[in-house]
Amino acid sequence: QKDPSKALVIAVTTRAIFNLEEEHQLYLEKGKEEYVRHQQANQDRPLPPGTAFAFIQAVQYVNKKILESNPAEEDLFDILLLSNNSPESGVRIINSAKHYGLEISKFCFVSDEDSTQYLKSHGVKLFLSADRTDVCNALRRGVSAALVFQQEVQAPSTPLRVAFDGDAVLFSDETDQVFREQGLEGAVQYERAMEAVPMGEGPMKAFAMHLGKIHKKFNREECPIRTYLVTARSGRDMGIRAIKTLREWGLAIDEAFFMDGAPKGPILAQIQPHIFFDDGLHNIQGAQDMGVPSAWVP
Repeated sequence: QKDPSKALVIAVTTRAIFNLEEEHQLYLEKGKEEYVRHQQANQDRPLPPGTAFAFIQAVQYVNKKILESNPAEEDLFDILLLSNNSPESGVRIINSAKHYGLEISKFCFVSDEDSTQYLKSHGVKLFLSADRTDVCNALRRGVSAALVFQQEVQAPSTPLRVAFDGDAVLFSDETDQVFREQGLEGAVQYERAMEAVPMGEGPMKAFAMHLGKIHKKFNREECPIRTYLVTARSGRDMGIRAIKTLREWGLAIDEAFFMDGAPKGPILAQIQPHIFFDDGLHNIQGAQDMGVPSAWVP
């Protein structure tokens, strides 16, 4: 039993962790009753893995390594499955999790238009969903959240690898706003003037900080977590402020790539993260084209 006040609680929806596109289409076309009938008829047939599946498996691996070094450790990942399905259609979901050996501590079947109202009461630090409205509602509630697109992904090996974009993801979107208003040269000048001032917090900062806290429990050679910053910023003109901000936060990132506007897909294909967070849909598409599990921060 994990203590949610100490654990890094991740809430994931059924359509993010399993491939339910066929069932979701049935729901849209024929309604809830037919969907429930289908799920009950197939309750012993495991659902295929979805986009966030490998990420959750890798998180379990980290828990295993933590407990090997300290069986009393409470700073663990805690997985909560949140579903808009009614309980009567949830048996297939539970059976699928058991089939794959997923250590999900809580299953919440909420027949409610806005299930995100329960995130804060469970102490959720990260919410992954395939529904844009859910993600936006979670962000408005102050929970790190991202939209998962269903895709065929190659399950990378351990350790857990998480890649973040910078502006509007880890950091605030202040420089993006300057760029939109004044262009690249204006953004570069702004960054130079603000070099000594840490950037504001982005929607993924809280999750990244808790991830970093777990990261620090291991020495570098044995750590089962690798984190990456993959940003469109140029290292020469706009990299220093990003590095200083991370230093000010006390957030250690294993590797940083300042891409100067170049496509991120090729470097992500080399990193092979279990999940990549970005606010740009073109970057998400580029990552998906390379088979990289991606989540959009709107």
